[in-house]
Amino acid sequence: MSQQIWGNPQRWDAAEWQSEATWADRFMYIDPYFWSYFGVALALATSIIGASWGIFVTGVSLLGSTVKAPRIRSKNLISVIFCEAVAIYGVIMAIIMIGKIGPIEDIPTEQNGINVCYTYALYCGYSLFWTGVSVGLSNLICGIAVGVTGSGCAISDAQTPETFVKILVVEIFGSALGLFGVIVGIIQCSGATFPKVCPSA
Repeated sequence: MSQQIWGNPQRWDAAEWQSEATWADRFMYIDPYFWSYFGVALALATSIIGASWGIFVTGVSLLGSTVKAPRIRSKNLISVIFCEAVAIYGVIMAIIMIGKIGPIEDIPTEQNGINVCYTYALYCGYSLFWTGVSVGLSNLICGIAVGVTGSGCAISDAQTPETFVKILVVEIFGSALGLFGVIVGIIQCSGATFPKVCPSA
């Protein structure tokens, strides 16, 4: 579909875009597929950043604590696993979101139908974008929380073994934060599937 009618109902040329278009117009007519794939990238990349941050914080403390107490090496690896689960949450959501993106094969020829089609595509794009923001930020904070808690767990376990289970419970609740983000993200993008045939006006 040409730029003259898809995402440019005013039929502005390049010069008119510079002089006439407001910031609202510029954001309105960014391609919906850009917003969709940007959301996928945010969900995946931010989750991986959170997981790597948590693994870094936990791993440093774990390796340092094993110098004094080698017995904690195996059981404290569960903190690293919890951090890795944060990245898996991001991968799962990215797969779900990509499955909702597809080409619109049957676009109407009249301008009113094109506007309806573009508006619906924009709704899908925005939904997937904000899903990515929600999931990404949730998993970023979750990774930090689990990493810091896991770090404290390794240090305290090296000193007082009885504290391991108690801190592990706190770590499990911290890990649940990322799961909450995934659940909300699935609900957010549930109706954001790009249609093969545009809805009628």
